[in-house]
Amino acid sequence: MPSMNTSMSAEGAVARNPKKRRGWALAAAVAGAAILAGYGYYWWSQSRFVQTTDDAYVGGDITTISAKVAGYVASVEVTDNQAVHAGDLLLQLDDRDYRAALAKAEGELAAQQAALVNLASTRSLKEALIDQARAVIAGYDAQTERTRHDLERYKKLQVTDAVSLQSLQKADADYRQATADGLQARAALLAAQRQLAVTDSEKGQILAALDQAIAGRDLAKLNVEYSQIRSPINGVVGNRRARLGAWAGAGSQLLVIIPARGLWVDANFKEDQLAAMRPGQRATVRADIQPGRLFHGTVASLAPATGAQFSVLPTENATGNFTKIVQRVPVRINLDSDDGTLGLLRPGLSVTAAIDSREAGRP
Repeated sequence: MPSMNTSMSAEGAVARNPKKRRGWALAAAVAGAAILAGYGYYWWSQSRFVQTTDDAYVGGDITTISAKVAGYVASVEVTDNQAVHAGDLLLQLDDRDYRAALAKAEGELAAQQAALVNLASTRSLKEALIDQARAVIAGYDAQTERTRHDLERYKKLQVTDAVSLQSLQKADADYRQATADGLQARAALLAAQRQLAVTDSEKGQILAALDQAIAGRDLAKLNVEYSQIRSPINGVVGNRRARLGAWAGAGSQLLVIIPARGLWVDANFKEDQLAAMRPGQRATVRADIQPGRLFHGTVASLAPATGAQFSVLPTENATGNFTKIVQRVPVRINLDSDDGTLGLLRPGLSVTAAIDSREAGRP
């Protein structure tokens, strides 16, 4: 009896195992179909509209700091990787020569200003001399008129011998003297007026020299200011080449400032991904340096040509054997203000960019 029961149990187990296997297979098939259906729905509704590339890099307006004027580096106020703000002093060049030039320019300006004041005083004096000459002329005119009347009267009286010939001759001499004095006074007035004209012409020359002195002073002052090299933006110091005591020529690169905000991504998409891509569409960015974070941005522009056209030696396909290579077009993505800050994300990093082409964007 025990042997018969054992035999029946084995047969029942054999009968149940195929049913169990068929159940598992059916469940697996249903689960697989559900997964495929879910993926298909996701691809149809979303994924097919999202264009992705890992040929993308973070960029920023990296500012190269150069010397405006030449000089020896007197002090270096920053170190590599130091955060700075706009207006912070980065470097100080030796400004003794420029300060001496400024003092000289200020002295030349003071001399021209003094010359202008002296010229004004000279003009006032010459105007007074002109007024005096006019007064003298008026006096001589009156004297000439009086002596003329006296001469005419003496001539009439001399006819009747009422006056002596000597008196007549004296009256004639007085009239001639008054006339000569009047002419001399008029000549003095003319000379004073011409001297005033010369003074006015000198004023133009002094004013021109004064403007030149002001320009020289302003230029010297600018050179003193240029010896203080300050940060134009908020950012972080990098690639510092300036060293204490080193010679910095005009235009020589001293360091760079990486901007603290306003980062972007240049993503190189294949040509068959651009059909529905427009400025204004939203984009997401993932960076290996921060795998768990998703950065957001907006498509700013599409390059007017492929990246190969901007290379030093563009590819020439008109000769030889041709092999079709899918070209890529740079697409600029401006990161949102909160995501476009200099933190772990920094210019030069490679990222993965995705653009949702369902949005219409802007033309």
